Amino acid sequence: MSRIGNSPITVPADVEVKIDGQNITVKGPKGTLERQIHSNMKVTLDNGVITVTRPDDEPANRSLHGLTRTLINNMVHGVKEEYQRELQINGVGYRAQKQGTKLVMNLGYSHPVEMEAPAGVTFDVPNPNTIIVKGIDKELVGQTAAVIRTKRPPEVYRGKGIKYAEEVIRRKEGKAGKK
Repeated sequence: MSRIGNSPITVPADVEVKIDGQNITVKGPKGTLERQIHSNMKVTLDNGVITVTRPDDEPANRSLHGLTRTLINNMVHGVKEEYQRELQINGVGYRAQKQGTKLVMNLGYSHPVEMEAPAGVTFDVPNPNTIIVKGIDKELVGQTAAVIRTKRPPEVYRGKGIKYAEEVIRRKEGKAGKK
């Protein structure tokens, strides 16, 4: 019994959902998202409530049940309110700036690191040490933030690098503290 898969999704008034076989299209004030779901899952829309059902209790179908419901819920939530992920840059001389749709970061390399925003994602740089990734697709926002973080992951000895705002870096002591 999947608690997540069985819970219904309430569609807000300003969001329009269209189910065409295995293709689901969600249109809202922030944009439009489309996704093709697995052929074993059955999605129905009745009076503004989406329900996801599975054919049997096979392990593969049980795992797809909750996943499908969560993906559809993320689509409905994303077109209503944008998802965002905040990154912080720590280090002397490390900074970021926005140039058009491009993000230009100075991360201690001999060259600036440039990154173009993928379609559906925007960058916001309120100050030189903060990057905010925004978009309606939760998966794309998270992936873009992860790619930015890989440009200079946080370092455990001095704490330099790019980290998520809510991430806590456990610091190590180093050679001097060994005695």
